[in-house]
Amino acid sequence: MIMILTTGGTIEGLDYVGDNGIKKSNISIADFLKSANIGFEYTVERICKKDSRAIDENDRELLVNKIKETNATKILITHGTFTMEDTGKYIGKLNLGKTIVLVGSFILGTSKNTDASFNLGYAICSLQFLKPDVYIAMNGKIFLWNNVFKNLETNKFECND
Repeated sequence: MIMILTTGGTIEGLDYVGDNGIKKSNISIADFLKSANIGFEYTVERICKKDSRAIDENDRELLVNKIKETNATKILITHGTFTMEDTGKYIGKLNLGKTIVLVGSFILGTSKNTDASFNLGYAICSLQFLKPDVYIAMNGKIFLWNNVFKNLETNKFECND
């Protein structure tokens, strides 16, 4: 069983539109999974629905509490890309003994050319084979929580070294 915890972000169609706030859509992670005809058991639980720049320590603590409470050993967290590495580090430092993968998208999940479905599929596949730790799955790569950053010039995640 895979537990999926959602926090919002571009993958769920949240579009930050400057001073006008956030434009929301009606896409959900469950919609992506249903259309992919997934063959494994999972649960989806929303922690929050925020642009990741608005995710704070309270939200991260809610995530950690859910991770600790569940019997699931494989956890997928959907997250906006702006602060994904911060959340990964927050959780990674706790050594929770579970396999946790964070994933998001650069292109709105509601867009025709979104990277959301690819990233989600890649993250779920990776989650099933990785050893317990905290990872970020983006751009067709897996990064450990303590060796990743978002390169704003290339819009890609990269290793620190």
